[in-house]
Amino acid sequence: MGPMTPVQAGRFARIALGHVTRPYPHKADHVMTGDADVYRPQRVHPIFFGSFDWHSCVHGYWLLARVRRLFPVVAEAAAIDTLFADAFTAEKVEAERAYLDRPMSRGFERPYGWAWLLMLQGELMVGDSPHAATLRPLADAFADRWRAHLPLMTYPVRAGTHANTAFALVLADRYARVVGDEPLRDRMAEHARRWFGGDRGAQAWEPSGEDFLSPVLMEAMAMERLLPAVDFAAWFDAFLPALAGGMPATLLTPAQVSDRSDGRIAHLDGLNLSRAWAMRSLAAATDGPARRVLETAAADHLAAAIEAVAGDYMGEHWLASFGLLALTGTD
Repeated sequence: MGPMTPVQAGRFARIALGHVTRPYPHKADHVMTGDADVYRPQRVHPIFFGSFDWHSCVHGYWLLARVRRLFPVVAEAAAIDTLFADAFTAEKVEAERAYLDRPMSRGFERPYGWAWLLMLQGELMVGDSPHAATLRPLADAFADRWRAHLPLMTYPVRAGTHANTAFALVLADRYARVVGDEPLRDRMAEHARRWFGGDRGAQAWEPSGEDFLSPVLMEAMAMERLLPAVDFAAWFDAFLPALAGGMPATLLTPAQVSDRSDGRIAHLDGLNLSRAWAMRSLAAATDGPARRVLETAAADHLAAAIEAVAGDYMGEHWLASFGLLALTGTD
């Protein structure tokens, strides 16, 4: 599959426009300490209340911002502009930021939602959106949290779901590049070397039954983003030494999805899309037979999942964002 087309961009935009302001069903990341903490999503999250959960709403807005920038004449542009003008006000941003002041909000959306909020801010900035300045207080709050949290992490989280540390590094690196925060990039690189630098001969015992991220490929992406090219090349050769020969096969074979109405099993569509994104990115940083293996596997994974971005709401509320990553990357 080639680069994204305007027709696909419009389709993805319509999907996101259909769910970022849909308040229910809703899955909360909210801790209550008493009756006063009873939760009504739109009251405490006046921007990111839709899309089933907070983080999916954030990356739904990222999708819309990215489509708006990459395809400025798409038919949905006016609807995106209207939505953003209503959503990104100083009062609503402050309400989202104030939620973080709650004592029980320390772990709210860590690190997945944090990283996606930073991605959204970066996309608005690259697109010279007037909403970037409005959203900045919330982005600054999450960037500060990320800086403070990194030295507390003795070990990375290698799960194939939201807590994955390497995925957060990749998205936070994009933000740091956009804002020119080299100290943050240096700090992330230091931690990535400590966590992953000695990894060799990845077995790729994946996927697990509810993964939407590849622990192996996310780790490789983080190292590719944060290490000098020469250092990454040596590390990658040792990390996946049999890649040029098509091994490990578990990493290069698309996952099968048995029930797309089951939200957790539907994660596997996201795995296929995020693998395609990672493989395309890593192929660009690799050469020789390994590059061809990655390019072929990326195409297979993309073909297996790209039509699943719409259908059942359990996938539809988030999968198009991963389809956009697979087709356009992050830059």
